Amino acid sequence: MKALVRNASLGVLLLALAAPLAAAGDVFPFPVHTHTLDNGLRVVVIPYDSPGVVAYYTVVRTGSRQEVEAGYSGFAHFFEHMMFRGTERFSGDAYNDVLKRMGADSNAFTTDDFTNYYIVGPAAELDTIMDIESDRFQNLSYSEEAFRTEALAVLGEYNKNVSQPWLPMSEKLRDLAFTRHTYKHTTMGLLADIKAMPTYYDFSLRFFDRFYRPENCIVLVVGDVEPEAVQRQAQAFYGDWKKGFRDVAIETEPAQDGERSADLDWPGPTPPYLMLGYRMPAFEASSKVTASLDLIAQLLTAESAPLYREVVVEKRWADILSSSASAHRDPYLFTLVARVKAPELMADVEARVQQALADLAAKPVDEKRLERIKSYLRYSFAGSLDSPSAVGSQAAWMLNLTGDLGAINQLYATYQSLTPADIQRTARQIFKASQRTKVTLSHKGTPQADGGEAAGESSQGAGQ
Repeated sequence: MKALVRNASLGVLLLALAAPLAAAGDVFPFPVHTHTLDNGLRVVVIPYDSPGVVAYYTVVRTGSRQEVEAGYSGFAHFFEHMMFRGTERFSGDAYNDVLKRMGADSNAFTTDDFTNYYIVGPAAELDTIMDIESDRFQNLSYSEEAFRTEALAVLGEYNKNVSQPWLPMSEKLRDLAFTRHTYKHTTMGLLADIKAMPTYYDFSLRFFDRFYRPENCIVLVVGDVEPEAVQRQAQAFYGDWKKGFRDVAIETEPAQDGERSADLDWPGPTPPYLMLGYRMPAFEASSKVTASLDLIAQLLTAESAPLYREVVVEKRWADILSSSASAHRDPYLFTLVARVKAPELMADVEARVQQALADLAAKPVDEKRLERIKSYLRYSFAGSLDSPSAVGSQAAWMLNLTGDLGAINQLYATYQSLTPADIQRTARQIFKASQRTKVTLSHKGTPQADGGEAAGESSQGAGQ
């Protein structure tokens, strides 16, 4: 393919770079240069003072959310693996050799909403990075035998993850909370689908052909680079990538009309676990509900939060207590999890959690405490932007969610606008029993099945 920058007609490359200077007080203070190639590929460049270093991200806006065909869950995560299998030009080993020669770091991860690939390496090698990345995204090549080998590796990863209670609990929580939307299954996929995956070679080719297209991808470059030069390189290496993205129809999840619950029996001795999920809206940077839920997570389970201090530090009822308003492209779940120290304490922990949620709805939080949390979120975020990879990671998340990096500053402005009344209003809207899904897990002394797959069998029942 494109081993060297070719003598393409770069006159058609319009360097109309959207690069507004950051406004005073913006938490994301970097100028952002954006250009879209004729084939739909978006190229986003963020110059960053990191002499000699560049972070290179490819954001594929496909995750398990797009897995709409029954029986084929887990393929977005599967392609995170397959993308390292190589092409005719660069085998998997040759690709790794290039990275080693450059002294570069490379990895990938998959979420419900997108798959992210990144390389951190020398800025002087940007041509080489673009060469190997554009090649594999356009020309991934693997045999049916290699496909089957990797599918078995994915099954091994699933079995490893399911040996801890968190995955089967998450599987069951989603299975109960969602009846139509693809958030019903986790990013790993359902066990039955993963087991069948080695027979789906032809489907894998169709999956790649459908989703790994320029209109569905964003190339993000952060570091010691010149935006105009990056745009020219992108045109040379990616300009011939053919369009072909075909989106899928994702069913809208109906409103939940009552509490749903399940109790899982773990095959071996374990502390009991509690997981709660409350239906929440899709991410929107300007939404006070979105912003309030992030602050509520801090109000509930930050280490200085009264609930955390009482349950974990003072009474020592639990050794894990956390909550999250995980940002998603479609309505998802505000989750709260606890690992309780003894079965007889489960009722006490759940009652205390429910009381804390009721208190948020019943009375305004202390305004000074709210302001401290706002400051913590703002300055911890700003302080985390200390490398091109850190900046790129935050940018990749927001590009997936909204396609607009201005949404980062919008979100923090929304945080700043929140009042105790906003927190109270959101708590009343979200933390209703009719919108609650509850999963508990404990060991009830049932005999463990013969063999080494007891945990996997337990999670299969939970996930179906």
